[in-house]
Amino acid sequence: MKKIFLVEDDKEIAKNLTLLLRSEGFQVTHAPTQQEAVSMLAENKFDLALVDISLPDGNGFTVCTEIKQTQKIPVIFLTASGDEASVVTGLNMGADDYITKPFRPRELIARIGTALRKFGCSPSAFEMCGLYVDTSSSVVKKDGKEVFLSALEYRLLLVFINNPKIILTRDRLLDELWDAAGEFVNNNTLTVYIKRLREKIESDPANPQIILTVRGTGYRLGGSYVSE
Repeated sequence: MKKIFLVEDDKEIAKNLTLLLRSEGFQVTHAPTQQEAVSMLAENKFDLALVDISLPDGNGFTVCTEIKQTQKIPVIFLTASGDEASVVTGLNMGADDYITKPFRPRELIARIGTALRKFGCSPSAFEMCGLYVDTSSSVVKKDGKEVFLSALEYRLLLVFINNPKIILTRDRLLDELWDAAGEFVNNNTLTVYIKRLREKIESDPANPQIILTVRGTGYRLGGSYVSE
């Protein structure tokens, strides 16, 4: 389970973000001030930090600097300001991304996923039921033979690999594909991509073992798997 460090002084925003992130399978540790954030960094290890720029006893820039000095993890700034200078300052200090409040929950989750992948927090190699995926080289093999996937088919497969213990709703998958494609992907399109992907990676597409259907909810990754 990936650990998210949330530095946010607004209690209501922090509460809602914590609920959202936990529903996506993340473990969340919250600090409302700069001082508490620095203290928690000395005692805990995280996979990614969400940091508000404006804090009651300082600012997120100081927290970002502390994070980058002590832990090699991505930092995404949360800011209520569209001020370009603040954004540039944050990026120059080592932040990996920023998102302006108010933001869409799905957009935040997509950005978190992108940041984690860039930092190599996702498995670099994956094996299940004769399927082998090397995410560092984007090579996919089935029973030793290379399988060629379209960009969206590969993106869809990565979503399952990166969320091995989570039931993925159709809405979640649609958001992920839309974010990657930059174009509208509807329910019918998703059904087609699931079918095509199964035909390429399943030994018996009519009886899938890798991408399972959860009736009335969505899909999930199959049983035993190996990741590195």
